[in-house]
Amino acid sequence: MRFAAIADIHGNCAALRAVLDDIASLGIREIVNLGDCFSGPLEADRAGDLLLLLDMHAVRTVRGNHDRYLLETPAGAFAPSDAHAHAQLSQRHFDWLRKLPFSMVYREEVFLCHATPRDDNVYWLEEVSSDGHVFLKPLSEIEALAEGIDQPLILCGHSHVPRAVQLSDGRLVVNPGSVGCPAYDDDKPLVHKVETGHCMASYAVMEKTASGWVPQFRNVPYDHMAMSRLAASNGRLDWATALATGRVV
Repeated sequence: MRFAAIADIHGNCAALRAVLDDIASLGIREIVNLGDCFSGPLEADRAGDLLLLLDMHAVRTVRGNHDRYLLETPAGAFAPSDAHAHAQLSQRHFDWLRKLPFSMVYREEVFLCHATPRDDNVYWLEEVSSDGHVFLKPLSEIEALAEGIDQPLILCGHSHVPRAVQLSDGRLVVNPGSVGCPAYDDDKPLVHKVETGHCMASYAVMEKTASGWVPQFRNVPYDHMAMSRLAASNGRLDWATALATGRVV
């Protein structure tokens, strides 16, 4: 059994197309999408049309926190990235978002959620220190969030950090990284920044072997400078830098 896991596209249609091409080149037909599909100063509408087309085939998607914001935030109260995406999206995109589940079990063996099983805006595998450093959580805290999940493979996104953590009972928690946003800063739960240090699109191939589930993290080049220029033209120099360098200034 082998499938691809994508997450955190954030409206970056060019990165999404590159990842889908890479997945197809590997002969993989099944994809799971861990949410945060549209929010960003890029091409939410084009990414949405592509995702809706994919959803007619072999893609399973769960809702991210920014997907929820696009549905629940009152008009005029959007943060800038959500406001840009909301203005681009059509009714068909919102209808699709409303149908997405918070979490799901895929093929009886894989638990899918955007962030954690109970909160879509909490890092599962990472912790933020008081001085803004992002680091791996203690295993006990990671395992506490996995309580009640019986599946041997658990997939989450949200932090944009590609990572695999083996639990003490053998279960594996994997974040495939971000397709469309290699770096960002945030003020929740504390002021911090996340940086991959590269400008490629990230995802993971998951394969079930005789020894258990094995992730293969993949980085895919694409025309990231075109997306950087688009972000700059839309007034988001922070995104422009992140897309061009994988870092936050």
